[in-house]
Amino acid sequence: MPRSEDSPRSPAEERPDRPWIVPAVIVAVAALLITGVLVLRPDGGGDEASPAQPGQQSGTDRAATGPIPHPSEVATPDLSAQESRDPDDLLAEGPVDAPVALVVFTDFQCPYCARWSNETLPELREYVDRGELRIEWRDVNIYGENSERASRAVLAAAMQGRHTEYHDALFAGGEIRSEQELSEESLIELAAELGLDTEQFTEDLNSPEVAETVAANAQQGIDLGAFSTPSFILGGSPMVGAQPTEVFTTAVDEALERAQG
Repeated sequence: MPRSEDSPRSPAEERPDRPWIVPAVIVAVAALLITGVLVLRPDGGGDEASPAQPGQQSGTDRAATGPIPHPSEVATPDLSAQESRDPDDLLAEGPVDAPVALVVFTDFQCPYCARWSNETLPELREYVDRGELRIEWRDVNIYGENSERASRAVLAAAMQGRHTEYHDALFAGGEIRSEQELSEESLIELAAELGLDTEQFTEDLNSPEVAETVAANAQQGIDLGAFSTPSFILGGSPMVGAQPTEVFTTAVDEALERAQG
């Protein structure tokens, strides 16, 4: 089947033509380092955050009331409550009681998500294998119905115990699939290639229960303002963008040190 282009598609071409403002809780620290406001725009790149321009105002005047605090003086928001730690979460990897959890907000048509899954995820799964990390997936499906259908397909595969294989196949080679490859027919063909029960897979793919779970996961990301994918909550702290692998492994190591006291 045909593959997508080698170069990532521009989010400006794929996302809704309107800006999204990430809630302050996601970017509290970074906002203080820039101008007090951090805006994630669809035309700014899948993993980039653009600061507001000098002199811009939003709603009320932004008159300075004092010096901007040093980052060490600002408490990073604790978003640990966003971890489900649900033993029945079929999309999770790793033990429920792992000392550190990583919540991943992603989209199956996001080229940066594909690249991150290909380059960084394998390194993080080594922590999962040692019981040190739990990964919880939340597909926000900002690219529309093809993304939503892919999310339903992944959950349908997970119901047969094949979440990891199906997820990785959708991002094979660090590339996103074409729209044709995300059609229902193609997703069922992929299930067959992976040895799944295609009759059961098709039934689950189109079940109201699966659609409801996928919608709830997407809503969690929307409520948090995770419109720039991939976005993460690692050990309760927000991270944005497909940053280099060592950024994530270092963050996990530091979170493990904190968790283990």
